Amino acid sequence: MTKNVRARSDKKRLHARSVLDVDPTMSDAAHDTRETEFRLTHPGPVPPVHTDRSRVEFTLQQQDAVAFLRSLATESIDLLVTDPAYESLEKHRAVGTTTRLKRSKSSSNEWFAIFPNARFPELFAEAYRVLRNHTHFYLFCDQETMFVAKPAAEAAGFRFWKPLIWDKRKIGMGYHYRSRYELILFFEKGKRRLADLSIPDVLEVPRIRGGYPAEKPPQVSEILIRQSSSEGDVVVDPFTGSGSVGVAATTLQRHFLGSDINAEAIAMSKQRLTDAGARSSQSLYDALRA
Repeated sequence: MTKNVRARSDKKRLHARSVLDVDPTMSDAAHDTRETEFRLTHPGPVPPVHTDRSRVEFTLQQQDAVAFLRSLATESIDLLVTDPAYESLEKHRAVGTTTRLKRSKSSSNEWFAIFPNARFPELFAEAYRVLRNHTHFYLFCDQETMFVAKPAAEAAGFRFWKPLIWDKRKIGMGYHYRSRYELILFFEKGKRRLADLSIPDVLEVPRIRGGYPAEKPPQVSEILIRQSSSEGDVVVDPFTGSGSVGVAATTLQRHFLGSDINAEAIAMSKQRLTDAGARSSQSLYDALRA
């Protein structure tokens, strides 16, 4: 890159930063309007969201995961952490090795509309598109789904590093060596250094008992979010479910965008995020839309 080109690029970034940084004399509504107008008139990768870090925001959409990602602008988000209702869950339910899809006071079959393996290529293509360069993507899954998801994500452009192990600390159901762990596939777009290189690839966090079906402890996502993002970044989960990724993002002062096809999941997540101190903001979503 020549000095003149670098100078123009730096000047453009400084202009975006000056437009989007918080002006303490402006009202929240005025700042949101200014930010939205800037993004609508400046095509290309969306500049990082520069909002008051003490005012963490979230947006939730009742929408199909792929459709939700397609609604976002190219290179607009900083981290994607998600846990699809993978296809193999149906097999486990059929043979009685999971209770996660049963009807109960806290769950329903409608909650777990299965995301078929055949849709992974379109999911990963959109995930790769909306993530900025030099970012990470984490996918919760089981052993069977890993062999489908890994090559599909690599075909979309991601680099696969390794599967992380979430050790739930307590044994689960099963017939052949009863399970007490879940996989988290670790992908990268570009090249990004983890925040703490001393973190092991086995994450020991007790599972939640008596909670919502397949609920993940926010502490697991906190590790991933702390490792792969900074305060003020935008974290996305297109399979929001109980909202644990959003709660983790809020705890760590990151903004959050989430979607789920189930109205009950959206309502619960909204309440949990609000209780965690985040503010619902449609303008956050509008600013990052394609």
